[in-house]
Amino acid sequence: MNALDVEGLTKRFGGFTALDQASFHVPAGSITGLVGPNGAGKSTAFAVIAGFLRPDGGRVRLFGEEVTGTPPWVLHRRGLVRTFQIPRLFPRLSVLENLMAAAPPQPGERLPAPWFARRRIAEEERALRRAACAVLERLDLLGHAEAPAAQLSGGQKKLVELGRALMSGARVVLLDEPAAGVNRTLLRHIAATIQALNRQDGITFLLIEHDLELVDELCPLVHCLAEGRVIASGSMAEIRRHPAVVDAYLGMAVTA
Repeated sequence: MNALDVEGLTKRFGGFTALDQASFHVPAGSITGLVGPNGAGKSTAFAVIAGFLRPDGGRVRLFGEEVTGTPPWVLHRRGLVRTFQIPRLFPRLSVLENLMAAAPPQPGERLPAPWFARRRIAEEERALRRAACAVLERLDLLGHAEAPAAQLSGGQKKLVELGRALMSGARVVLLDEPAAGVNRTLLRHIAATIQALNRQDGITFLLIEHDLELVDELCPLVHCLAEGRVIASGSMAEIRRHPAVVDAYLGMAVTA
């Protein structure tokens, strides 16, 4: 079964076509890559899949259920989470609080609860804190639990976004350039974390990435976009050799 099926997505902005009948699939339990030159339509595809933009044509299915145009907060509750190239955290909240805020709605958030169920709410908050600490320990960020999120490096913030996805109960995560602006040492940790979350937690990943070595390492299946269309699908080795891909990249990245 596929976690995501994208069929004939089209999206126009005025006279510009960002997506032109783009179709691809993401197998459940996979780490799948989405590559292509700048302006190929990758970020637009993410925005449409995650419900931030409505397509002008085509369909998106999540585990076989059509979700085209479903608002992002509804998709989030169904297990589809999107990260961003520049992480969007709550900068003044602690790292721990950022993870706790990503958890599904708690009974204590309902209006009457603070007056009538204080003990239960306190127990639930302690359990949530323990769960968030356990996630931070997996990410090797427990030592930063009480630090404001704004103090983290860019790579650490990307790890926090992965932790927030884990806290939310995500089944599918759209990763937007996890390697961008990250030093090579921390990138190895991020890559290992993605693999561990995929292998141990069964989370499906679709990632946009310009670091083709990282894509080759993580992704058995890769789709290449150019001018809003999928021009090739296969392993990274097959993508590198595909004539249409070589033309799209002007013979640069694919031959590196």
